[in-house]
Amino acid sequence: MTVLPMMRAASDSPLPDLLALARHPSVDARQRLLMGVLTLCETQGASEEAAKAFGDIFLTVADQIERDIRKALAIRLAKADWAPHAVVEVLMMDDIDIARPLLASSSVVQDEDMMRVLLEATLEHQIEVALRPRLSGRVSDAIIDRGEPATLTALASNRSAQISGEGLRRLVEHSRRIAALRLPLTRHPGLTESLAEQMYQWVGVALRQSIAVRFEIDEERLAGLVDQATADAMAPTDTSPDSPHRDEMERRLIDKLHAAGQLKAGYLVRAIRERRLGLFLHGLAALSGLPAADIRKALADNSAEALYYACAAIGMDRAVFPAILAEVRHLNEGMPAGDGGSVWQRGQLSPSSALRSFRVLIPA
Repeated sequence: MTVLPMMRAASDSPLPDLLALARHPSVDARQRLLMGVLTLCETQGASEEAAKAFGDIFLTVADQIERDIRKALAIRLAKADWAPHAVVEVLMMDDIDIARPLLASSSVVQDEDMMRVLLEATLEHQIEVALRPRLSGRVSDAIIDRGEPATLTALASNRSAQISGEGLRRLVEHSRRIAALRLPLTRHPGLTESLAEQMYQWVGVALRQSIAVRFEIDEERLAGLVDQATADAMAPTDTSPDSPHRDEMERRLIDKLHAAGQLKAGYLVRAIRERRLGLFLHGLAALSGLPAADIRKALADNSAEALYYACAAIGMDRAVFPAILAEVRHLNEGMPAGDGGSVWQRGQLSPSSALRSFRVLIPA
């Protein structure tokens, strides 16, 4: 192991003390040696040889270094452009309190390192990457691709991150389902009027006013567009009920209503009475948190029991279920079959119990 670079020892040089520590086998001595070499590099300049010596010492004793020492190292190395990459790699994957200064500002941390953090580290590490000043477009795209709500929200709050026009469009699309994204996006310098108008359809009243003021948008016109979009989605259509286009249109309407806090169990009752099985399906999935694919399985099951549990999970009154079931069967070629032992006559279930019962019948 390279212990120390060759240096000329001045009268006040710490070199003799460091050499003595290098010959001492204790963990404490090695930690003091490590910090001593770091101080030497900071005060006398870090040559390539000195940086290598520091890296060699660190990697030799890395698994023995106390947490406080690792944290102190990370804080100091975050400012050092000479810091050995291998040392930074180890520390940036350490506990978030240790990794944070390096992820936030170390010039040694490159895009490849941040991509590794996004794949392997904790959510806290990923959020720190998303908040990094002057984040590259490549890393921003990777964050958007992953679609993690907390990391997306951190990225949207990062005014200096490089985000392409397409990246912003995708963030706006994500804000349909992630309410926390909406406020930072309405304040983002890259938000265009076109994207703002899209967001207007699913944000709350306060953010609508903020969008209207920032872009000088006619609120009455946009409110009319929102109402028209809702009316178009609810209106009868000649499109086949199994059409992918209609299914996607209905899913988007449900997403908008859910995001705006307007989706309730009563809306599903209304939808099924208006012969909108797709709206019922997607609404039931949104309110219960169950995948739409699993709701489809319940609708095609040989028993009505799973469908009842899904309805109970959103707080639907069991007294209305028989009528709902009749409407569903009328629109769904008689499915689900059977009566499920008239499970809805056994008493009201709590939402959590209903979800557990659903999962017994329709495993994830």
